[in-house]
Amino acid sequence: MSKIELIPFGDWCRYFFIFSVMLLGMCYAGEIYAQKQNAGLDTGKVHDLDEVAVRSERYKLDLESPTPTQVLSGKDIEKLNSFSVADAIRYFTGVQLKDYGGIGGLKTINVRSLGSAHTSVFYDGVIIGNAQNGQVDLGKFSLDNIEAIELFNGQKSSIFQPAKGFFASNTLFLQSRKPVFSGNAKSNTKLSLKTGSFGLFNPSVLYEQRLSDRLSLASNIEYVTAHGEYKYRYKKEGGYDTTAIRQNGDINSFRGELTLFQQFKSGGKASYKAYFYQSERGLPGAIVANIFSHYQRLWDRNFFVQGQIQKSLFENHEMLLNVKYSHDYNRYVDPNYQTTKGALDNHYRQSGIYGSLVNLYAIKSWWDVSLATDFSYNSLDANLYRFAYPTRFSTYLAFSSAMHWDRLEIQANLLGAYIVDEVEHYRGTGNESVFCPVVSMSFQPFENYETFRLRGFYKESFRMPTFNDLYYTFVGNTFLEPEFTKQYNAGFAWYHEPKAGFGKSIKVQADAYYNLVTDMIIAVPSANLFRWTMTNLGMVEIKGLDVSTNIGMELPKDVLFDLGFNYTFQHATDITSGSTVYGDQIPYTPVHSGSITASTNYKDWLINYSFIYTGERYSQKANIRVNHVQPWYTSDLGLSWNKTLGKYHCNLGLEANNLFNQYYDVVLNFPMPGRNYRLKLTINV
Repeated sequence: MSKIELIPFGDWCRYFFIFSVMLLGMCYAGEIYAQKQNAGLDTGKVHDLDEVAVRSERYKLDLESPTPTQVLSGKDIEKLNSFSVADAIRYFTGVQLKDYGGIGGLKTINVRSLGSAHTSVFYDGVIIGNAQNGQVDLGKFSLDNIEAIELFNGQKSSIFQPAKGFFASNTLFLQSRKPVFSGNAKSNTKLSLKTGSFGLFNPSVLYEQRLSDRLSLASNIEYVTAHGEYKYRYKKEGGYDTTAIRQNGDINSFRGELTLFQQFKSGGKASYKAYFYQSERGLPGAIVANIFSHYQRLWDRNFFVQGQIQKSLFENHEMLLNVKYSHDYNRYVDPNYQTTKGALDNHYRQSGIYGSLVNLYAIKSWWDVSLATDFSYNSLDANLYRFAYPTRFSTYLAFSSAMHWDRLEIQANLLGAYIVDEVEHYRGTGNESVFCPVVSMSFQPFENYETFRLRGFYKESFRMPTFNDLYYTFVGNTFLEPEFTKQYNAGFAWYHEPKAGFGKSIKVQADAYYNLVTDMIIAVPSANLFRWTMTNLGMVEIKGLDVSTNIGMELPKDVLFDLGFNYTFQHATDITSGSTVYGDQIPYTPVHSGSITASTNYKDWLINYSFIYTGERYSQKANIRVNHVQPWYTSDLGLSWNKTLGKYHCNLGLEANNLFNQYYDVVLNFPMPGRNYRLKLTINV
């Protein structure tokens, strides 16, 4: 079996040269442009919290949001026994994480049963696109360089954001760490090493350098390798049959990031980032029909450069400019699938150009308006027989208005999209024009209770069929319609800081919601059962409730205790007229799910416990016994020690995951690991 070649030295030089020219050009242009403008006045509408912001201030911003907001940041991330971003978001309410097992397994997010393609992922404020299949593998993003993870149902509450942020049904924002230098320090270094079960070896280095009073540089590199072998139980009708070893779950990956942060002398800021990821992994496959070994391999190579400039050009004005270029390469090899030219060996190359311009203006102290315009170009190349070679031109517009008083905030958005596909073969879908309204509000009903707010929103959104949906050979359907959603949400948020007693803080959020999905895109078998095709079929109705509670306590002898509880109820059913499964729960959506987190901090020691529960589900549309998937739950326990030794700050942590060694599947026939351990050492200089 052939291996993918490492990137040649010449290509490394080319990538580095492209980024260097872009970086220097944007820095120079941004600084010159900023110097030509008068110092912009702070409108008071766009706020950046420092890394050491008080926790209650963060909660206050969440409280006033008209859309449900869930945030993990700083110490909250460190408390969780999480290896990647995908592991951390399991603790959010209303979220199902599709995990195909192991460290190298694909991990995608499904929020409120709308499907992974309805959640847009942003990294440092710029969208991560995938026109090929509409999914972002969250397992590729390490927590070592992540400062905050934010999940917004509907959309982010601020109207000062790119147009793409308004169009998705849900948005996930990942914020990488920004350099913070104490005193006269000119550099920071963070060394981290994780090792543990399944042959895991994961070193990473984060280096931050202060270049001047207004320039700082951050670089982060990480390597992950693991053989991915773990025990699991193979289940047959009537009980477990045998215990086997999961095969072909190995991974070797490298990630590198370089980010330049800039503060303009006349006000404003900018950041410029280069990102590179390369991996080779095995695809362990489904365990069915007594087939335990699989030999499929997948190679990924992802590269992008992006820049963001935020600047006030005149009084009461703010501008946000984003630009991005990305190139993704994937190779999939299946020795078991023979073609006329031998084993199946597919190559895909996806390129994208993205630009966004947002202008916000404060008409009054209580009234802001914004206009966001996004443009993107995507193309896909493959070595498939009779491939369509599609390109997509997309334009998104979002006109927004926000009115805010002491006790009331109202937002309204009018969204418009114009999308054109061009293909070399077959027929493109033609032009697609879509308009969607959004209305949201947040209200403080009682004058003396400033920390209690009611909220609600109505939102219409859509998603275009992906390139795979439309043009994949023998499978794609070029006549597919976009998938539309309507979202209704009503809830409340309450935050309280007791003035006496052991309690430090109490936060409660609860939201009831109703979602309606029309023209849902699904795969159905054709006359040849080995060839499926994509089609628009039916309507899905989703009724749900999310409840989230967090309690912080300060006990005697300087013991800090934190307890979190999340619960989700979802009744997501197929209501297609005439459907044979009318009223059945849609696949992989549990009616009940939730999590509990608890942590205790005493001097240099921190112990944390987390529990996740996912109720019974069905693997197919028909809710019959053969499709039933058992509920599962896991318990994770962690112990860490923090100590400053001279100029070094050390953290040593031991984690035991799936403490009670439960055997379970998140996706049927893709067994998850049993009890496993991780040891982590971090040194900050």
